[in-house]
Amino acid sequence: MSANQWLDDDAGPIVRPYALIRGRTRSSGDTFDLIATVSTIGEPTSDLGPEALQIYRAARSPISVADLAVELDLPVGVVRVMLGDLRDHDLIKVTSPSAAGSRPNEGILKEVINGLRAL
Repeated sequence: MSANQWLDDDAGPIVRPYALIRGRTRSSGDTFDLIATVSTIGEPTSDLGPEALQIYRAARSPISVADLAVELDLPVGVVRVMLGDLRDHDLIKVTSPSAAGSRPNEGILKEVINGLRAL
């Protein structure tokens, strides 16, 4: 199914995002950082919905949570809940930014911001 099937030119989306996740606002387990990297680890089952299958296909190459939301044109909260479902079924792995390496310290970030403002 394409995303265009779920749009009506006059009314907008036919299926509201909260309906895709059955009204849930959180997934089981940890929440996902916007810059966390998602990648596939299992084979999809036939009971995946079209949006979950889109996430699975997009995550064949590592992709961030924020990029997934943009690619699917869905709110980040909806994508996070769907990612939790996929993780619960061992179809994806999510690498948090802290696991990937240390974050730059606050002083360096402030210097970069100040340098950009000076431009």
